Amino acid sequence: MISAKSDVQVDTAEVRVTEWRLVPGSATGHHIHEMDYVIVPVTSGEMTIVASGGERSKAQLSVGKSYFRKAGVEHDVLNETAQEIVFLEVELKP
Repeated sequence: MISAKSDVQVDTAEVRVTEWRLVPGSATGHHIHEMDYVIVPVTSGEMTIVASGGERSKAQLSVGKSYFRKAGVEHDVLNETAQEIVFLEVELKP
């Protein structure tokens, strides 16, 4: 699988903002979120989420529909669609 592209846009003592671009067939790679975070979709689309135990689920992104997650989430994010997925990840530093 192709590696997703990430671009850190802001990194201060309070927050880190990263733009993620997942072209078709790409993935973020398995990771654990060490901070609370907000996802801000730039495009609409469907992501495949693979949990640490291998369970797969679908997550819908809609432009203008942000969502929040607590630290500790462990997963891989895949784009198994034919369209690029773009979102901002806003991590809230303790």
